[in-house]
Amino acid sequence: MKNLLRLILGALLAAGLTAQPKLTVLSTDIATDIDDTWALAHLLRSPELDLRFVLTETGEARHRAAVAAKLLEVAGRTDVDVGLGVDFGVMGEAERHQGPWVADYDLAAYPGTLHEDGVAAFIRLIEAAETEVTVIAIGPVPSLAEAVRRAPHIAAKCRLIGMHGSVDVGYGGSAEPAAEYNVANNVPAFRTVMAAAWKSIELTPLDTCGLVDLDGANYHAVWRATDDPLLRAVIENYCIWAPRVPWMTCDFFTQRSSTLFDDVAVYMAYASDLLEYETVRYDVTDAGFMRRDSTGPFEARFALRWRDLPAFERHLADRLTGRALP
Repeated sequence: MKNLLRLILGALLAAGLTAQPKLTVLSTDIATDIDDTWALAHLLRSPELDLRFVLTETGEARHRAAVAAKLLEVAGRTDVDVGLGVDFGVMGEAERHQGPWVADYDLAAYPGTLHEDGVAAFIRLIEAAETEVTVIAIGPVPSLAEAVRRAPHIAAKCRLIGMHGSVDVGYGGSAEPAAEYNVANNVPAFRTVMAAAWKSIELTPLDTCGLVDLDGANYHAVWRATDDPLLRAVIENYCIWAPRVPWMTCDFFTQRSSTLFDDVAVYMAYASDLLEYETVRYDVTDAGFMRRDSTGPFEARFALRWRDLPAFERHLADRLTGRALP
């Protein structure tokens, strides 16, 4: 699948029908919620994005890196570097929701490059880049905060796209905004990252990303793709993850995905036609709530509404299974 995508992309580039792929970094707390795993697969199936680096965020850096590295290896993408971000110590067994999948995986044997100081490696990548870098952040952001603390100048070379916050809508479409996890988990880090001088900032809050899942034909197209090593790994992880989290029912994962928050951020890195955006100035409370504030310290371009959510869910299923190419 990887070689086919590259051949098709090469033909499109030669014909002048698509732009050069965007140099991309993924900042992720993969191994907590399964949506990061789906998002990494989505990113790998997006030839518009040239993924070069995965940086771990929060929690136990080596455990998160193991899940990312094994998925990259399964996908045949060991050309992607993996960087250990800021480490918060060993995660307990109750937090290792995908732990059994990497129980026997030796991270040190990852055929690609593993950076012990992932923050320094991320900074070097940005400094060496000759083009704009797309940074997709789909978790809390202590590692990105440390990067802009060490090297504030790198932000000006980057387009930051994040899955963060709740502006007018909360979890599950609630009319009550929420303290969204990726913000509330580490508010000081989020404030530091939002205050940096990024070339641009685009966020998908719960208003849009909290409404996405795959069911019916969309979901079963992915579930049935057992001959595809990457999608088989995604479903294996989902089947391991689902019984280990308290909010899932025993048969839910056979019928539909969980909420795929992070896939919206990946989509925003290469397209925007299915979303409606609004530039919002805001503040963030110590508890992690976003508040619209015309004099607030932060501003971002938010994807606040869907133009066509069913079309996005069809697109996502097609993209993952290789049926939809740019």
